[in-house]
Amino acid sequence: MGAGPALTSANLVPSYSHLIDRSRPWWKNKRLVLLNFWILVLLITSTTNGFDGSMMNGLQSQSQWESAFNHPSGGQLGLLNAIQNIGSLCGLPFAPYMTDNLGRRFSVFFGAWVMIAATVVQTASQSVQMFIGARFMIGFGLTFATSAAPLLITEVAYPSQRAVLTSVYNSLWLFGSIIAAWVTYGTFQVPNSWAWRIPSAIQGLPSVIQVCLIWFVPESPRWLISKGRHAEALKTLAYYHASGNQEDPLVEYEFREITEAINLDREVAAKVGWLTLFQTPGNRRRLRIIIALAFFSQWSGNGLISYYLNKVFDAIGITDDNTQLLVNGGMSIWSFICGITGGLLCDKAGRRTLFLTSMSGMIVFWMLQTVLFAVDVQTNNLLAGHALIAMMFLFNTFCFVLFNFVVSLTIVFNQYVNPIALAALGWKYYLVYLFWLCFEICFLYRYLVETKNRTLEETAALFDGDDTVAAIAMSTAVSAGIVPGPPSVSEKKEVVEEQIEQVSA
Repeated sequence: MGAGPALTSANLVPSYSHLIDRSRPWWKNKRLVLLNFWILVLLITSTTNGFDGSMMNGLQSQSQWESAFNHPSGGQLGLLNAIQNIGSLCGLPFAPYMTDNLGRRFSVFFGAWVMIAATVVQTASQSVQMFIGARFMIGFGLTFATSAAPLLITEVAYPSQRAVLTSVYNSLWLFGSIIAAWVTYGTFQVPNSWAWRIPSAIQGLPSVIQVCLIWFVPESPRWLISKGRHAEALKTLAYYHASGNQEDPLVEYEFREITEAINLDREVAAKVGWLTLFQTPGNRRRLRIIIALAFFSQWSGNGLISYYLNKVFDAIGITDDNTQLLVNGGMSIWSFICGITGGLLCDKAGRRTLFLTSMSGMIVFWMLQTVLFAVDVQTNNLLAGHALIAMMFLFNTFCFVLFNFVVSLTIVFNQYVNPIALAALGWKYYLVYLFWLCFEICFLYRYLVETKNRTLEETAALFDGDDTVAAIAMSTAVSAGIVPGPPSVSEKKEVVEEQIEQVSA
């Protein structure tokens, strides 16, 4: 059964790290290679999401799209961009129930089908109303896919790869952005409506791949156990994590840990409701960080670059469509490189360190952007405008090293308000984000916790205290036979009887 339990730094919570087979790299393990291939099918969900922002940036620089929809501006342009996330908000009340009741794979499958149908309508749009309706449905379907895919990734991934894969999931948003940026640049020279219809159609390609392959992806062992399908869950864990050996110590530990956690979840769920989020210090800390990070991920100035880059360029005198599309494509590649780098560093440098470093860099380069924007507008200095582009790249270096309702809500605000505020305030609107960035870094420094090299259960100790989480982990370890548990009633009875016999003798 392996060595005794490894302990966390607090020497309280048994860990699985000593149970992981480190004798060969994952790429030499056929089962892990296959598992990671299936996880790739889930990772492209983020690509679909990232495709949209860059596509809309590119389409706004295409005269063909502008002409087809009568040069939208102000509130109408804001609605065209925001409507996808309005659709996402409408899907949020239903997505968790489908994910929990029908399975992670079914939720991804359903969301992908909705997005395929929506991209067909978007590609065939004959009016701005039709285009808006299609984008609403894309957002609606995307909610189901993005609610299930990250969960399934974390629940089937090999433990030592989980942190990297979840970070890569977020970074692949940028891969979709790259594809969209260069597709819109490539179709720029098409003289008719296919200049924007081709990118619209390609947006549905990841969903087509998912519909074709999702049923080959293993279902979540956690979901299977929650539905009483323990044998299937154990078989899945063993097949991918231990080459089919159901008695492998890691598999046994994972299986019992999941079972114990689900049993505890059920006990807690019977006694708690939404108000529980506010009742304990640990839950309030969780809620505070979740809401803050959701806001910060969208209200850090990145919304201007993601959806309204062409409007910024127009304001600083760079109006050539070809130049705008080239910069959009280059920025997408740079952001992707920075995002992947940050994802790979998350367990080495630590998430808190990355957040604080990123926020510091973002403040510096956003400040420089604001100054250069003001100089360009007030002095008509084209060199300042070109320098502003360089600052955007440097800002993204830090921004992309950086949950569902709050994210969607903030994106809707971003996409609807940004074009109106930018048109009204010009470079002064950048000051709003500058002050907000300063607030963000102060908040993160005060409240963000470090989760480097911790399991989900160990991370919970940071919020609820070591004693609570140690009880869960110790119960798992006792069930797995890794550590001895307290004597049962029958064992105590035997001891008492032996003592009586000894006294009688």
